[in-house]
Amino acid sequence: MRFHFALTLQALWTGICQAAMQHYPAAWGHYDVCKSQIYSDEGLTWDYMACQPEAADMTQYLKVTLDPSNITCGDPPETYCALENPYMCNNECDATTEELAHPPELMFDIEGRNPTTFWQSTSWKKYPKALLVNITLSWNKTIELTDDIVLTFESGRPEQMVLEKSLDYGRTWQPYQFYATDCLDAFTMEPKTVQDLTQHTLLDIICTEDYSRGYVWKYDKTVRFEIKDRFALFAGPRLHNMASLYGQLDTTKNLRDFFTITDLRIRLLRPATGATMVDENNLSRYFYAVSDIKVQGRCKCNLHANSCVYDKEKLSCECEHNSTGPDCGRCKKSYQGRAWSAGSYLPIPKGTANICIANNIGPVTRVCDNELLRCQNGGVCVNNVRCSCTSDYTGLLCENPRCKSELGGCGGPDSGQAPLTPPSPHRLLLLLLLGSALLREASCWPALL
Repeated sequence: MRFHFALTLQALWTGICQAAMQHYPAAWGHYDVCKSQIYSDEGLTWDYMACQPEAADMTQYLKVTLDPSNITCGDPPETYCALENPYMCNNECDATTEELAHPPELMFDIEGRNPTTFWQSTSWKKYPKALLVNITLSWNKTIELTDDIVLTFESGRPEQMVLEKSLDYGRTWQPYQFYATDCLDAFTMEPKTVQDLTQHTLLDIICTEDYSRGYVWKYDKTVRFEIKDRFALFAGPRLHNMASLYGQLDTTKNLRDFFTITDLRIRLLRPATGATMVDENNLSRYFYAVSDIKVQGRCKCNLHANSCVYDKEKLSCECEHNSTGPDCGRCKKSYQGRAWSAGSYLPIPKGTANICIANNIGPVTRVCDNELLRCQNGGVCVNNVRCSCTSDYTGLLCENPRCKSELGGCGGPDSGQAPLTPPSPHRLLLLLLLGSALLREASCWPALL
C-alpha cells in the first residue's frame, strides 16, 4: 500500500515539474542545434533547424581605441586628489611603473582583485575646455546583444555621457542612450527611464538621469544600457515568453537591428564634479576612471551556425546549411539552387533553416507552407519542400492515414481508429493542382540535367 502511494506521489510530482518547466524558455529557446537525423518515408534523412551560437562575454574578443590617444594618465606622472576630499591627494599615476599605471586593458581584466584595477584618464587640467574622451570597442564582426551593457566607474560617474553604436564597422554612428545629471540642460531632452518605454516606443532614444549622480552617491558606480528591460516588453518581466520576443525579432527588422552592433562608442563629455561649481584651484580631483566594461552577446550568424570561432584576432561563424561568409550571409558556390535567405525563429521551437540548395537538383517545388498548403493532421512543414508527418499519417501533405493499408482498413475492428471524415473539396482541389505541378516539373528535369 505504501509502495503504491509512493509511486502515485512520484507520478504526481513528475507531472507538476513537467508542467512548471513548460513556462521556461530554456527548455526550447536556445536554437543550439542546426540539424539532426530523423526517419521519414524516404528513410534516414536530415532535419534542418534554425540555430545560433550561445551568448558569451564579448569583451574578450574586442579591440579598444581611445581618442585622444594620449588621454591615459601617467605620461608624465601625475598625482590625483579624491573627489570628495580635495586634501586627500595620495593617488599617483605613472605609466613607467606597473603598479602605478592605468592602461586601457585594465577595463577588461578579471574583476575581484584588491586593490581594484582600472583605466584612468588625465585630469581636467585644461578647464574650462571640456574633458572629452571617446572609448571605442570594435569587434570587426556583427554582434547581437543579449544582456545589459554595464560600465563600472572607479571614480564618480560622469555627469554627461553618450553611448553610441555602429552597424558598419565604425563608418557611421547612431546614439543608443544619453546620460546626464540634467538632461534638459545637457541635451535639451526630457529625462526618461527604460520603464517609460512601451512596445511601440522601444526604439526611441532616451536621456536618463538615473546613472549620473555625483560623489554623494559614490557607491553607485555602474552605468547601464538596459537590454533585458527592453526584451521584457515582449517576453514579460522574467523573460518567460521568449516565443513572443523571437516572433518580434523575426518579423521586425528595425527591432532586430536595434540589438545588433559591430562597434560601441562611449563618449565621456563631463566628469563627476560633486558640486554645482568646479573647483578651479584643485583640478586634479576631476578625471575619468573605468574599472570594468561588460558586453554580453553572440556572433550574428543569420541563424545558420551554432558556433563562432576566434582565429587570428578575428571572429567568424562556423556556417551550416550550406551557407558561408563571416555572418553565413551567402550560399556556397555549389549551393545556389535558390536565393540565400536568413534562417527564421518561426515556427517555435525549431524555426526554419532556409538551407541553401544544390545547383543541380532541378526546379525546387514549394510543397508546403504555413498559409495555403498547410501540412495536415499534425504534420510539420520542413523548409517548404516536404511535410514531416506524425506516425499515424503519410502522403504529400500528411493527408493519408497509415491505417488505410492495414488489415481492416481505417474503420475496421482491427484498425484502432475511428471512421475517417472525407477531406473537403477545397483540400482535394489543392492536392490535385499540386500533383499536376509536380508532374509537369518532373517531366522537365531530364532536359535540365
